Amino acid sequence: MIAQTLLPELDHELANTRLMLERIPDDKATFKPHEKSSEMGKLALHISTLPNWAAMALSTTEFDVNPEVPVPRPSFTTTAALLERFDQHAKAAHDAVAAATDEQLMVPWTLLNRGTTVFTMPRAGVLRSFVLNHLIHHRGQLSVYLRLNDVKLPPIYGPTADM
Repeated sequence: MIAQTLLPELDHELANTRLMLERIPDDKATFKPHEKSSEMGKLALHISTLPNWAAMALSTTEFDVNPEVPVPRPSFTTTAALLERFDQHAKAAHDAVAAATDEQLMVPWTLLNRGTTVFTMPRAGVLRSFVLNHLIHHRGQLSVYLRLNDVKLPPIYGPTADM
């Protein structure tokens, strides 16, 4: 039953995230609001990948974000390609959570950085904090990038100044 409490929130946040990603102008992928900030395209790619962490967390017991052998990372090409990637990851996340049992959701999952434990928590906690909260956090950052580029923001939790 844990999955049934998480699934509506997951689906809601995924739909809202897609609304935000749809608005990324292809020609603004390299925009950075500050020298220490990520480019908009890189931030958007990270956001598009986050839903896949739900499926990964439910199919593994650990993940190293900084493995000995680096994993190649994709580059932003177009918003259409980004949305296709996001949609695949969102479906995988939904399907994985929908199929998860309470027992599976209580299995400890560990995030590693070069083999060192960053945290260990039940998979249900990973879904709430490391997937959903992480997604919402970066979506908020993206809203600032879009606003700074005069892109109208979608209604996420209610009307925006653009409505």
